[in-house]
Amino acid sequence: MLCWGNASYGQLGLGGIDEEIVVEPRICEFFHGKRVSDVGCGRRHTAILLEDGTVYTCGCNDLGQLGHEKTRKKPEQVVALDAQIIVALSCGESHTLALNDNGQIFSWGLGSDGQLGLNNFDECVRVPRNIKILSDVQVTQVACGYWHSLALSKGGHIFSWGQSRYGQLGLGMQGHSVPTPQIIQSLQGIPFAQISAGGAHSFSLTLSGAVFGWGRNNFGQLGLNDTNDRCYPVQLKSLRSQRVMYISCGEDHTVALTKEGGVFTFGAGGYGQLGHGSTNHEINPRKVFELMGNVVSQVACGRQHTLAFTPTSGKIHSFGLGGNGQLGTRSTSNRKSPYPVKDPVLPPISPPSTESFYVKRIYAGGDQSFAHYCKANSIEDVSVQEPHRKLCTLNEEIIQKWLNHSPGRLPLDISNEIDLVFSTPSCLNGSFLSKSHPDHYCTSSKYSGVDMNMARVLFHRLVRPGHPEISQQIAASLEKNLIPRLSNSPPDIEALRLYLTLPVCPLFSDQNNYVTIAIPFAKSLISLKEAPLKVLGNWWSRFEPPVFQRLVELYKEVVVYLLKMNKVGIPSVEQRIFTCFLDTSLRLLELLHKVSDKAGHIIEYDKFYIHELDDLIDIRRDYVTWIQRQMYPMGHDGVVTLCRYPFVFDAQAKTTLLQTDAFIQMQIAVDQAQMQNISSMFQPAVESVNPCLILIVRRENIVGDTMEVLRKSNNVDYKKPLKVIFVGEDAVDAGGVRKEFFLLIMKELLDPKYGMFRYYEESRLIWFSNKTFEEHDLFNLIGVICGLAIYNLTIVELNFPLALYKKLLKRQPTLDDLKELMPDVGRSLQQLLDYTEDDLEETFCLNFTVTEDNYGVTEVLELVPNGEEINVNKSNRFVIHLQAVENKIPVEVQCRWKKKKEMDCHNKML
Repeated sequence: MLCWGNASYGQLGLGGIDEEIVVEPRICEFFHGKRVSDVGCGRRHTAILLEDGTVYTCGCNDLGQLGHEKTRKKPEQVVALDAQIIVALSCGESHTLALNDNGQIFSWGLGSDGQLGLNNFDECVRVPRNIKILSDVQVTQVACGYWHSLALSKGGHIFSWGQSRYGQLGLGMQGHSVPTPQIIQSLQGIPFAQISAGGAHSFSLTLSGAVFGWGRNNFGQLGLNDTNDRCYPVQLKSLRSQRVMYISCGEDHTVALTKEGGVFTFGAGGYGQLGHGSTNHEINPRKVFELMGNVVSQVACGRQHTLAFTPTSGKIHSFGLGGNGQLGTRSTSNRKSPYPVKDPVLPPISPPSTESFYVKRIYAGGDQSFAHYCKANSIEDVSVQEPHRKLCTLNEEIIQKWLNHSPGRLPLDISNEIDLVFSTPSCLNGSFLSKSHPDHYCTSSKYSGVDMNMARVLFHRLVRPGHPEISQQIAASLEKNLIPRLSNSPPDIEALRLYLTLPVCPLFSDQNNYVTIAIPFAKSLISLKEAPLKVLGNWWSRFEPPVFQRLVELYKEVVVYLLKMNKVGIPSVEQRIFTCFLDTSLRLLELLHKVSDKAGHIIEYDKFYIHELDDLIDIRRDYVTWIQRQMYPMGHDGVVTLCRYPFVFDAQAKTTLLQTDAFIQMQIAVDQAQMQNISSMFQPAVESVNPCLILIVRRENIVGDTMEVLRKSNNVDYKKPLKVIFVGEDAVDAGGVRKEFFLLIMKELLDPKYGMFRYYEESRLIWFSNKTFEEHDLFNLIGVICGLAIYNLTIVELNFPLALYKKLLKRQPTLDDLKELMPDVGRSLQQLLDYTEDDLEETFCLNFTVTEDNYGVTEVLELVPNGEEINVNKSNRFVIHLQAVENKIPVEVQCRWKKKKEMDCHNKML
């Protein structure tokens, strides 16, 4: 262990040396032969943790911060902790916290602001005491500010206590001190990796690199582009994409270390502690330019100085206040830019070998600095936190541990661990993180950072028939603890991940858990506010179709299960609960349907069909009820109509709906006509009307006669029952004449010989002709005829491609629609669009000549090189212009091209 800096109180552990400051790294002989695990630096004292769990302290002890009676210039063991195995510690200005292997915290020193968490404001506590209020919480990390304290639990909760003058507790208040640990509620559900505390400000870092800060901000140490204090945690959005993996806080400045080894600093810079070559303060995170090019693996902040270690060079750089030798540069001068710490004189290795010493860990605090050196063969990846200081997440290792227990009742420790993971949103939100590119550090509103395949595999490994006791414990934790406590407004996108992963768990697909788990989970999901729901929609839209379909199938099965229960019979007292369950499940399906539709159909629309509906509900009655609710809104009367969710109806169900609607509309039209006829008997001004729409037509002039009748008819007449009479024939229209009429007139109207439509031999489909002399009325007639046929329950043959129906729905047709109508042309165009610039032989341009009629119909006529050249670079697409010949409508298509020789071949094909 090497140390340098202020030694006036013995805080370097060098014993009774003459110097008050040590200006270059010096070996602390006390630790020769001892294995150091952690070092905590206070303002004027130091605590050292050995790998065997014992704690030593040295330095100032005026307020009991050493945990024993007197000031010590050499490290002395804290004997009151003899019975404990300590795994982590931290020092504040004059208080100390130690964490044992059971997750319990011991505190001692100054307690006047409640920073000891002992529910009092004692001036000083000289013997370590257990913070009993946290005895049931497994704490994994502790951090001390000057007069406040933080703790991170294994379940991801952050606790704070002590002084809150500047909002450094993050509890939404300023001024009052808090003597007992309190959960920071506004951070619930976020998977945290680290906590850090400065003089009067605090930070927390998520597993995926999101940074939250709160507390004092007079120098911009929160990095929020202002100097206003914050009493609630606020995310530093400027660092979201920087892949931050570690945060360190000084008295009034902050340092962030990224996964790539970049260093950002912000806050007070009056002594150069930000490393930007100036003494300016920075209110936004700013990258340390002079460290660029170096991959920094560790940073540490003292009171007003900073250390950074680069493993490739083996160098420690320091900058900031140097008056007490804390920079280790053999000088007491301040440094405004990173400067190498003086290389220490290390003892020779015995026996002599080619091995050398490397820095394992650096520490800083107050005006003192430490570097823990070790032999090269024992070097570890010190950028990774120790296992005992991590959030408890679901992974291969912990699952194997659970599965290794003997069959039967779960051991208490395993039962508690399972309950912790499945009762705590943070644990699940921190599980199944993607390690491939893009990894979870790229988490955003568009990308979840979750490996869904990993989630599926691990859940299926864990929930299996051979271990029912594990499944039962998981189900109980989800039902009683996790789902009821989910917030409708999670504090960060990382708190939304469980909404993606949990439905993959096989427990959700078990009918026995529909009512207790799957439906309550769906209720929590659809209750989310607009912003988080939008993020979830973005994440769902990136799902692979099979993954998305499994989620849809799950809640389709829930709906079927509920409808089957209803058909068997549900007691009236439970009817309202059933209605709520059904409405919840359908609303989630509706949400998924909208996401799929918006994303261009993640899965086909028919995958949402519930084919069992025809057997489980009376579709006609459901439709009538829905119509009544539309006409006479009655608020929420406890009735759910499936017609509100039309996407679940298959073709058979929709046919029934159309028939029901037609029957109702016809009956209304007939009733209105009869009422008018009754009125005409008593009021001569009112004309009598026929309750049916009568078409009297001649076979030889079926189109003209029909147009004549329909022109004279009002829209209301179209809703009356249709009856057809062929002139000169006595047949009564009981349905057969009507069917024959539609067959004949559609054959006439759609026949290509009339020039209204063009027939495509390859696809056997028709499309509007761009060269027709017919009036638009005739096209309108076709629409009316089609409508009348459907309305009167008659099937007509319409050989149009899907593009027609897309246009009716105001949706943009795609190249696939062109392939359906003209397969050869569509395939050739697709090949052209798929060409890449990497294969480009020479630059050239193609001119598409197209026509477009008044119905928005576009047809490719020719595709030939026009001789003009376009410069194409290999990194960008270029744009080909499609120019409509007749009405000059330009269309732009982004293309990638290959070799001209192959292009010529495709031109000939077209």
